[in-house]
Amino acid sequence: MKESKAKTGKISKLRKKLEKSRQALFGSLSSAMRRFPSLGEDFWEGIEETLIQADLGVETTSKVIDELKAGVKTEKIRDQHGVLELLKQRLMNVFPPEMPPLWNSELSILLGIGVNGTGKTTTLAKIAHRAQELKKKALLVAADTYRAAAIEQLEIWSQRIGVPIVKHQRGGDSAAVVYDAIHAAQARGIDVLLVDTAGRLHTYEHLMEELKKIKRVALREAEEAKVSTLLVIDATTGQNAIAQTRLFNEALGVDGIALTKLDGTAKGGIVVALYEEFKIPIQFVGLGEGLEDLEIFDAKEFIEGLFLTG
Repeated sequence: MKESKAKTGKISKLRKKLEKSRQALFGSLSSAMRRFPSLGEDFWEGIEETLIQADLGVETTSKVIDELKAGVKTEKIRDQHGVLELLKQRLMNVFPPEMPPLWNSELSILLGIGVNGTGKTTTLAKIAHRAQELKKKALLVAADTYRAAAIEQLEIWSQRIGVPIVKHQRGGDSAAVVYDAIHAAQARGIDVLLVDTAGRLHTYEHLMEELKKIKRVALREAEEAKVSTLLVIDATTGQNAIAQTRLFNEALGVDGIALTKLDGTAKGGIVVALYEEFKIPIQFVGLGEGLEDLEIFDAKEFIEGLFLTG
C-alpha cells in the first residue's frame, strides 16, 4: 500500500512538471484526430507534424511513423485511440527497462560537462544532495577555474547542502584541482566525487583539451574508481541538444545525460530523440529549482507523464 501511494505521488509530481510538454503533445494529437478522423494519409501527416513539433526530430519521427503504420496493419487497429496506445508503447520501447547507475564502486567520480548556462553547477549540487540522502559521502570540486562566479556558486551550494568542497584560485589549473580533490576523497573515504567543469564553447579546442586532461588525471590517480562523464543539457534548447551531445561525445565520450529545465519546455520529445540517436543513458531530469526537483530518470514514468490525461 505504501509503495502504491508513493508511486502515485511520484507520477502525480511528474505529471504536473511535464504539463507544458503534455499539453502541447495532446493538444496537437487531439487536433489531428479531430481534423482527420480516418486513418488516412492526412491523419498520419498530422501525427508526424505533431511529433516533430514535440522535438522528436525528423529522423526519429519518420521511424516512429513507419513502425506505427506497420503495427496498425499487424494488430488490425481501426481507431485513433488504438494508434495512440501504440504510439505510447513505441516511445516506451525506445528505452531499456532501466538505465545503468553512474555510481556503483568504492569511489565514483562524476565529471559534469556541458556548455555554460545549462545548469551544470546546480545539477551537480543536487546530485550531491541526493547522494547524501542515499547515505553516501559526497565531495564537490570547483574545476571551472575560468569563471569566478562558478566557484562562488558551488561554494554557496556547498554551504547550503552541507557537502565539502575542494577549490583553487580563479585562473588555476583545473586538472590540479581535480588531482587534489581525488587525494582528498581517498583520504576521507568519499563515495561520490562531483567535478564541476568549464563550458566555454567559443574556445572549443582549448576546452576539450582541458576536459581530456581532467579525465586523464582522474583515471590515473584513482584507478579503483568509476570515472564517468555526465553531460548536462538544457532541455529548452530543443534540437540543439543533439548537436551538443554529438560535440561532447565525439571529443570526450559521454557516459550519461542530465536534462535540465524539462518542466519549462513544451518539447519533451527531445528526451526520446536523444536516446534514440545516441543510446547514451538519460540519468537525471531537472523538473524545477528546488533541491528535490532533480529526478532519477525513469522512462516508464516519463512516458506515462506525457500521456496522462484528465
